Amino acid sequence: MTPGPAAPIAASDRIWTIPNVISFARLLGVPLFLYLLLVPQNDVAAVIVLTLGGTTDWVDGYVARRMNSVSRLGELLDPFADRLYILATLIGFTVRGVVPWWLTVALLLREAVLGVALLVLRRHGYGPPPVHYLGKTGTFVLLGAFPTLLLATAVPSTAPIALPIGWALAWWALGLYWAAAVLYLAQARAMLRADRAEQARVRAVAG
Repeated sequence: MTPGPAAPIAASDRIWTIPNVISFARLLGVPLFLYLLLVPQNDVAAVIVLTLGGTTDWVDGYVARRMNSVSRLGELLDPFADRLYILATLIGFTVRGVVPWWLTVALLLREAVLGVALLVLRRHGYGPPPVHYLGKTGTFVLLGAFPTLLLATAVPSTAPIALPIGWALAWWALGLYWAAAVLYLAQARAMLRADRAEQARVRAVAG
């Protein structure tokens, strides 16, 4: 008999778990990265901090699943740390001229569109749509593009290789980000249409 799919791990209310400690450490790396990038402009150290923050993106979730230590706090911390890293990096890179302003606008506009959609859903009593793998993949790719682009600035001899790779990753991430946004908006639209249909049914029964 073929076993069915594994049941999802229930999230606990625990705070001090190993995955959450990893997420907290990632959050502490954000101000350190910005300081290194903007104040002493120690780009090599900034690359190291950014790379560690990006490569540990999957570690907290992996550890949580392997150790059966999924928590509600961790479910909030992980995406929050991702967005904070991306926002801080975009601001720092734009100030330093590592990336052009249009890339920053394109990525932030996507977040603004989804933010408005989330507010509309909450007005109708819905939470955010389920996270799509396209969005998670886009985040992972973007967190790989950023240190690669900064490496080209920190070590100019790597620029002929690092710049093409970094921009290829950045374009790939941008495409995935907006593809995920379209899917999220389609999910939100379907949820709102179902809500309107249910309200119409209730009114018809009441009438």
